Amino acid sequence: MKRIMTREDVVSMVKEQDVEFIRLQFTDMFGQLKNIAVTSSQLERALDNRFSVDGRAIDGFPDLGDTDMYLYPDYNTLEVFPWRPQQGRVARLLCEVKYEDGTPFEGDSRHILKTALKNASEMGYSLMVGPKCEFFLFHTDENGMPTTITHEQAGYLDISPLDLGENARRDMVLNLEQMGFIIEASHHEQAPAQHEIDFRYDEALNTADNIMTFRLAVKTIAKRHGLHATFMPKPKYGVNGSGMHLKMALYRDGQNVFEDKDGADGLSETALYFIGGILKHVKGITALTNPIVNSYKRLLPGFSAPVEIGWGKNTTQKVIRIASVKGKDTRIELLSPDSAANPYLALAVCLEAGLEGIRQKLLPADCSGENCACELLPRTLDEALEELERDELVKKVLGEELFNRYLDAKRTEWNESIRQITEWELEKYLYRY
Repeated sequence: MKRIMTREDVVSMVKEQDVEFIRLQFTDMFGQLKNIAVTSSQLERALDNRFSVDGRAIDGFPDLGDTDMYLYPDYNTLEVFPWRPQQGRVARLLCEVKYEDGTPFEGDSRHILKTALKNASEMGYSLMVGPKCEFFLFHTDENGMPTTITHEQAGYLDISPLDLGENARRDMVLNLEQMGFIIEASHHEQAPAQHEIDFRYDEALNTADNIMTFRLAVKTIAKRHGLHATFMPKPKYGVNGSGMHLKMALYRDGQNVFEDKDGADGLSETALYFIGGILKHVKGITALTNPIVNSYKRLLPGFSAPVEIGWGKNTTQKVIRIASVKGKDTRIELLSPDSAANPYLALAVCLEAGLEGIRQKLLPADCSGENCACELLPRTLDEALEELERDELVKKVLGEELFNRYLDAKRTEWNESIRQITEWELEKYLYRY
C-alpha cells in the first residue's frame, strides 16, 4: 500500500531532500513514458496543474488545434531517483492528462485503468496484481548503441561467475528498494543474458505505476553498467523470450475472494467466473497484452510461453496458470502478456473481462483432459488486431476514439513489418536465387 501524500507533503519532501528537478511524467497510448522537467521553483505551478502539453505530437492523443492538454500530478507518486546526484536531486510525479476545463482525457491510459477499478469497486472488489518482469542485458557498441551481443552462457538460476549480469541486477534491486519497492526475488532466467526481478503484488493502479517505474530504473541502471536492458519480447532467435506474467486476485473487505479451501484447486466460484471472463475475451485482449510484431515470436511452442486458450496447474502452454500458493495468497497467473504492453490498458481490459465473467457467471471449460482441444492464441499481430476489432468489451473499455487510434496505428505497424527485407531472407535467398 502506498503512502497518502498531501500537497504540503510534496512541497516539504522536495525541500527536505534537496530536489532541484521534478519530472512530470505521463504515459502515451503505447505505454511509453513522456515527461516535462521543471525546477523546484516551479513546483507550485506544477501542483496547480498549470503545465500543458501539445497532444498533437503524442501517440493516442487528439488533435485539439491550439488547445493544450494539462498535467495533473498524483501526489502519491512522488519518488526521488536514487541514481541521480545527491545535491540538486531529481524526482518524478506521475500525472493524469486532462482537458483545459479539468475534465479527464478519455484516452489517458491511467484514467482508463482508474475507471475500470471504479467499476470493480462498485461491485465490491479491488484488484491486486503482482508482475513477473523479464528482460535481457546486452552489450552496447562503441557508440553506446544497443546490440544483441552477450558473452555469457548462464541459464536458469545460475550464479556468478556464469551470471555476468549479477552485479547490474543487484544494483537495480538496491535502487528499486530505495524507491519503496518490495523486491521478493531476482534471478537469472533460462536464456543467456536473461533476467527477472519480482516485486510484491499491490493494488492494480500502484502495480501499473510500478511497472512504468521499474522499466525506467532497469534501463537506467543497466546503462550505468555499460549494458543495454531490453524488454523486447523476443530479441534473439532460438531462445526463450521475455514475458510479463500477471498474477491477479480480487479482494473484498480485505479478504481474497478467489480463495475457497473446499473448491477445486482451492479456487472459489468467483475465481472461476473471473477466469471464464478472461478466456472469453483473451483473443481480443491479446493485441494489448502483446502489442508489437515481435510479441508473437515469443508465443511459440517449446519456449515456455503459452499458445493455448485454456487454464490449469503447472502449465506453460495454456494462457492461465493456477498458482501453487493457497489460502489468502490464492491467485491466477496470466502468462501471455509481455513488457511491451501498456500496463494501464492491459490491466484495465483484463479486469473488465474478469468482471464480465463474474456478472455472467461464465465457467471456464475444463481443459484438463488429454484429448481436450484448446483454441489457440492469435499467431501474429495481424490476427490479434482482427480479434481486437471484433471485441465490443475491449472497445467499451478503451473508448471508441482510442480504440480506433490504436487499431490504425497497429495496422500501420503490421503493414510496415511485412514489407521489410529481413536478414533471414537475405541469408536464405540472396545467394541461392
